[in-house]
Amino acid sequence: MFRWEIVRAVTEQRVFGIVRSAGPQEAVAAAEAVLDAGLRAVEVALTTPRALAAVARLTEQRPGALVGAGTVLDEAAARAAVEAGALFLVSPDLNPAVIRTGHRYGVPVFPGVATPTEIVRALEEGADAVKLFPASALTPSWLRDVRAALPQTPAIPTGGVTLDNAPGWIAAGAVACGMGSALTSGGAEAAGERVAALLKRLAQAG
Repeated sequence: MFRWEIVRAVTEQRVFGIVRSAGPQEAVAAAEAVLDAGLRAVEVALTTPRALAAVARLTEQRPGALVGAGTVLDEAAARAAVEAGALFLVSPDLNPAVIRTGHRYGVPVFPGVATPTEIVRALEEGADAVKLFPASALTPSWLRDVRAALPQTPAIPTGGVTLDNAPGWIAAGAVACGMGSALTSGGAEAAGERVAALLKRLAQAG
């Protein structure tokens, strides 16, 4: 897929899962739980020990899934994630080298931002979307106000997004939400129930 096709696919459901676990086996299990429940995209945070092993395994076992890598802090991590099979890269900060590396290999990058200045800089650097981080420090009304001045902003709130406030973020103009433990914790059955409920609510909000 081309970069724009990946971005469209990752944001199509208005949400993707974020997995941060004690090791690759736990990461794979958590990712498979939300994928089995109907999500099509999931990010494995590189703070997970041997996270790239989990990315590679998910890519091999779930060829139809959109598997990305998160907490990508530098060019070396970006290239390693792409080589492991990551289809998109997410960062907590704005590092132009990560964006350039992802684009060099045809992979979209969502860098972290928290101010209008950072949003504009990220877009100038070629970001495919921007990760509003941490979303717990912001509000949907903040995004709505920012988009009044910067309507071209493809925003993905992450960090503190919950089942209750995710629809509000989408209604405020977010293209998708990244959700971690609020969506993926508690085992396969619980995660599956939350995914089904959330997808229904987001469809209504969008």
